Amino acid sequence: MIPLRDTIPSRTVPIVRSAILAACVGVFVLQLLAGNGGQALVDAFGFVPARLFHSGELGPGSFSLGLAGLFASMFLHGGLMHLAGNMLFLWIFGDNVEDALGHGRFLLLYLGSGVLAALLQGVLAPSSLVPMVGASGAIAGVLGAYFVLYPHARVVTLVPLFFLFPLVEVPAFLFLLLWFLLQFWQGSAALVASGKAGAAAGGVAWWAHVGGFAAGIALLALLKPRRRPAPRYWIR
Repeated sequence: MIPLRDTIPSRTVPIVRSAILAACVGVFVLQLLAGNGGQALVDAFGFVPARLFHSGELGPGSFSLGLAGLFASMFLHGGLMHLAGNMLFLWIFGDNVEDALGHGRFLLLYLGSGVLAALLQGVLAPSSLVPMVGASGAIAGVLGAYFVLYPHARVVTLVPLFFLFPLVEVPAFLFLLLWFLLQFWQGSAALVASGKAGAAAGGVAWWAHVGGFAAGIALLALLKPRRRPAPRYWIR
């Protein structure tokens, strides 16, 4: 299912969400200008688990690069579709979570979820030398927070059915629950199929998605929303 919009109006200007979106697009433009799909930037600033967990074997500076990659990797993407998919989810769900948390705490939730998501994937594959890039883990944290804050919201989504693409309005709770279960199932299948903990099937770090979603829920409880959504916005 591809979300197109939700039914909850935001009461504040989502400054941080828009800034993150602009930063991701700007960095992707830099990747294109760098040539070769921005591979040099990915190699330098992607999150490489071995740099963090086996830094002694990789030489001086590896640990620092691993720490930097936890943050920098959130703004790098593997291609246009990767970027577009992430930004679509951030655009739809991010404004309402920022509205509930406020700008500063939303940024903390976003960055914290991204870091914890990358760490979970890294813990499962600590020897991996493959750079991990993308905002998916951080955005999964936003989805986790939305899941708790707006369970009765409605999400208008496009459902591919063979040659038909009907628009369906579903509860946000159901949409996000199905999304999470899909990530968990794909991650579990990757573990079984690969025989190596944490391996990413098809280049997708599924456990970063799972970890980000869980981190978003946990961080929401710690950060405490400044206001709960008004009941009149919950049911359309």
